[in-house]
Amino acid sequence: MMAILNALKAVFSNASVLVGLIALVGLLALKKPFEMVVAGTLKTIIGFIIIGGGAGIVVGAVSPLGALFNSVLAIPNAGLPVNEVFTGIIQKDAVLGPLVAWAFLFAFIINILIARFTPWKYIFLTGHHTLFAATLTVGMFSMIPMIAANSALLVAISALITGIMMVLFPAMSAPFIEKVIGSKDFVMGHFGTISYAGSGFLGQFVGKPEDSAEKIKFPSWIGFMREPLVAMGFVMLIIFVLVSIIGLGKGIDVVASLGSSPWWLACFVLALTFAGGIGVILLGVRTVLAEIVPAFRGISLKIVPDARPALDCPVVFPYAPNALLIGYLSSIIGGLIAMFLQIAAGGRLGAVILPSMIIHFFVGGTAGIFGNATGGWKGAVLGGILNGLFFTFLAGFTYTALGGLNPAWKGSSFGDTDFGFTGSVLAFLSKMLRGA
Repeated sequence: MMAILNALKAVFSNASVLVGLIALVGLLALKKPFEMVVAGTLKTIIGFIIIGGGAGIVVGAVSPLGALFNSVLAIPNAGLPVNEVFTGIIQKDAVLGPLVAWAFLFAFIINILIARFTPWKYIFLTGHHTLFAATLTVGMFSMIPMIAANSALLVAISALITGIMMVLFPAMSAPFIEKVIGSKDFVMGHFGTISYAGSGFLGQFVGKPEDSAEKIKFPSWIGFMREPLVAMGFVMLIIFVLVSIIGLGKGIDVVASLGSSPWWLACFVLALTFAGGIGVILLGVRTVLAEIVPAFRGISLKIVPDARPALDCPVVFPYAPNALLIGYLSSIIGGLIAMFLQIAAGGRLGAVILPSMIIHFFVGGTAGIFGNATGGWKGAVLGGILNGLFFTFLAGFTYTALGGLNPAWKGSSFGDTDFGFTGSVLAFLSKMLRGA
């Protein structure tokens, strides 16, 4: 039985295969010819693999910047929440690991049932984020004796909360993503929705959508900045060089952080690699959307009426690449502000959280796109700053709470804002129920 469960978990946690299966079901429901079913299914899987490959390129390019940035800051005892770390710790636990697998499977079933029988017609297709959510809920509830004593109850509660998260957060994004993409083809299936919805809501109070970041006009002498990928690479190059120069001035081994020498050449290559990764992501997004949207119409007609897919955040990158970059840079600023406030508070605002370039880019950049949709470039700036503040403060609370509940977890935590919010609430409930 566990072998079957692990096989299902492997399928459902693999975003490309999961979405390919969804496309297959939709195309069969539409009674498409055999060759179109095969082509549509495989193109969907290939598109998601391309997106994942592009994301890997971006992560590989920004990780050295994050390491260098944190070396420059040189703050002792600071945390850097990484989703995969906490997940890995729980997965290795002989008791909790299998429970996460069960919670993961039942959460997906609950998501389908909610979509079928309630007005929330969203099917969450970002498998790795579902796994993260199941891991978080199982980990938190395992610290409550009255729940942990009953494995079935622990799995049921964790799956229920995870399943609700899989429709609640996409529902929060729905009113704003329509302004981003101009249609109802999909919603966000990425647990940074508090940042996205907050940016979309507040953006309207600081600017106008007509003043979109995509309308920014560059002087003729820097006309090359009109090309989004070139602009991204150029801005990242400036950031890499500035941080490297500061690091050199402080006597930091910049070459070690960047991974190659000379440092200036490493900056140049990494900056353009970042831009190249974005280009790969955009190619994957175009490939997926061309297949998954028609397939979901088939699902809507036959299985879950009016179903809408909840997709990973890179699907919105093509709609506002300038806002993506603005949100990313603004998120770093917001994160630094929150970090220095945490330092000044001396633990009263949670653990001190170092800037995570990965979260600032993917979540902060997406928040900038949502803010831009309602408030133009000013909304993009606000969206990024808000994400930096939200992510850093929420991660600080959950980082402290999880390590306090179980020292073996060593303060590990998640970074995305929905995880930070949910983790903080569950940590509070755990302490109340435990009488701590």
